[in-house]
This record gives sequence, C-alpha cells and structure tokens, in this order.
Amino acid sequence: MEKLTINQIILKIESEDTFHAVSEDYSFTLKIDKYVPYVCGAVHDGHQFRKDLWENCLHSEYDRWYEEDPETKNMVISHPIVIAGCDSRFEYDLNRDPDNAVFDTAWGKQLWKNPLPQKEKEKSLQKHTSFYTAVHALINKLEEKFGVCVVYDMHSYNWQRWDREVPTWNLGTSNIDNKRFGNEVETWRQALESINLPHGIKQTAKVNDTFKGNGYFLKFITKNFKNTLVLATEIAKVYCDEYKQINYPEVVTAVEEQLRILLPKHAKEFYNTFK
Repeated sequence: MEKLTINQIILKIESEDTFHAVSEDYSFTLKIDKYVPYVCGAVHDGHQFRKDLWENCLHSEYDRWYEEDPETKNMVISHPIVIAGCDSRFEYDLNRDPDNAVFDTAWGKQLWKNPLPQKEKEKSLQKHTSFYTAVHALINKLEEKFGVCVVYDMHSYNWQRWDREVPTWNLGTSNIDNKRFGNEVETWRQALESINLPHGIKQTAKVNDTFKGNGYFLKFITKNFKNTLVLATEIAKVYCDEYKQINYPEVVTAVEEQLRILLPKHAKEFYNTFK
C-alpha cells in the first residue's frame, strides 16, 4: 500500500494504473487490482476518530463502534476494486450529504460538550470532499471503459434494537431505477439469501424492510452516472455481539468466502445484460 494525494489517486485512475493506496490524510483506502465493471464500497467501515475531538465528544468509543459498520470492508476485501472509509461516521458521515455530514446530535444524544468550531467542521468536510472526488473519478473511468457499472454498497445494522423480526440481509432500493434494474435487485437478493452462516443463523433477505436505500453514497453515484446501479446492501450484525463489542471472525469469513463467488457472478450477469 502507498500513501497518495487525491490528485495522485485521480491520475492513477485516469491512467488505468493498478494500485492499493491510503489517501494522504488517511481518511479512506482504495484498492484497484484490476479494472472491472463493479466496485465494492464500505463507507462506514472506519473507526478512526481524530484526537482533536476526543475531549469534546460525549459519546464513548463503544457508542461509536455500535453505530459504525465494522468488518464490512473485510467482507468484500478479495474483490478487485474496494473503496472504504477509515474515519468514524461520528467525525463526518460519508453516507450523508455535505450539509448534514457533521453531526450535532447522533441517534438522539448530543454529540459535543461544546459546539464544534467551524475550523474543525471544515477539516472533516474536506475529507468528505476528497472521498467523493475519488468516487467520481473511479465511476467515471469504469463507465467510460465498460459502459455500465454496478456498485455493492456494503453496510450493517443493529438488528437487536428492532422490536420485530428483521432480515439477515436488507436491500434498499427506493432511489434507484427499479423499472430498469428490478431483475438485478431480485437476483442479488436471492444470492444473499443463499449464503450459509455458522451457528444456525437464520438466513433471510428482503427489500426495503428495515432501510430504504436513502444514503448519500448511493444518491451521489445514481445522480451523476446514469448507467451505474448501486445496491445498498445491509447485513444484520449477526457477525458480532452488539452489546459486548465482540466480533465473530468465523461469521465474517463465511460471508467473505461466499461473496467471493456470488458477487462477481452477479456482476458478470449485470454486465452481460446492460453492456
């Protein structure tokens, strides 16, 4: 892995170089082993929280971990193109638009002891801007090269906070062209439902059951690129203990190993349909 400025990252993408980099400010990573018509994203995988903010933050390290999406990058790590956030969504949320990316409150609780200074907000929002500059360059290159692209937008959610039965996997589709891509949504749902997990974990996959796909990552790509489908894919946090902050690596590995086969198969079928 190498450390690159945003301009260096864009130049490498435009030249179709393969590389594995962390951004100069350590806010995101981008791996391109090969140029293919699909991308895996994990915008909420990050847990970093810069020290300048520690004393002013009312939320604990556990509070932050609970609302982040740990291990979502590892679930897709084997794929040729992976972009992932490094910073906690409590500093700035990559899945929200710039005007709402820096929180004052988070999940019903005040976030800061004292109002966050404007210079601190600007420092965070610059990282948000850099990430989306890279995303735009990447999807633009893939659409230019292949004509179409599919993005697997990986997230997780806290299933135990719900007071009803919820699916292991949820696809959010309210902001995509369902008339055009409805069949691809259903084949992806079926692929997810086929995944076998250890310990007898129930395997279900539904569409717009717990979340509708309203994230900025999806909306940004969908707005700017008419031939790219973003599949907002949420796994319930059956791969960890939400309350004890323990990850279950055997469950993460089971997901990764099966997505290693299912995901490129789905992407190939998408490409052959829409190229």
